[in-house]
Amino acid sequence: MDLRKLKTLIDLVSESNVSELEITEAEGKVRIVKGGVAMPVQYVQAPMASLSTPLPSGEPVATAVVAETGHTTKSPMVGTFYRSASPGAKAFVEVGDAVKEGDTICIIEAMKILNEIEADKTGNIKRILAENGQAVEYGQPLFIIE
Repeated sequence: MDLRKLKTLIDLVSESNVSELEITEAEGKVRIVKGGVAMPVQYVQAPMASLSTPLPSGEPVATAVVAETGHTTKSPMVGTFYRSASPGAKAFVEVGDAVKEGDTICIIEAMKILNEIEADKTGNIKRILAENGQAVEYGQPLFIIE
């Protein structure tokens, strides 16, 4: 992806109500996440490409991706992610909650069937990576448990 196209995407995200944008093309994958003052950009390029090429303005194109520590619980199916059993109900888990292997931590609705997703590890919820009501894909990280 050329730098002008990348700069245009960054500008579009920063000027809109969109908080996150991910685009995959043959030559690489771009993920732009809107933050407070600085907007981190994750750019995964095909092999032999540089991740630190500066834009004409001198801003870096991408920041280093920091790996999360802990166990990642991934979606076992495609569907819609829900943190609670019904709208307005208390979420199954919150950040910091202790969970045991087998505890229900969320629901994924697939083909009008509500599937309870259980913790696959005992520990504490470090991060919740999906938004309530968000479409999720098979293998998408949902929780970090440490």
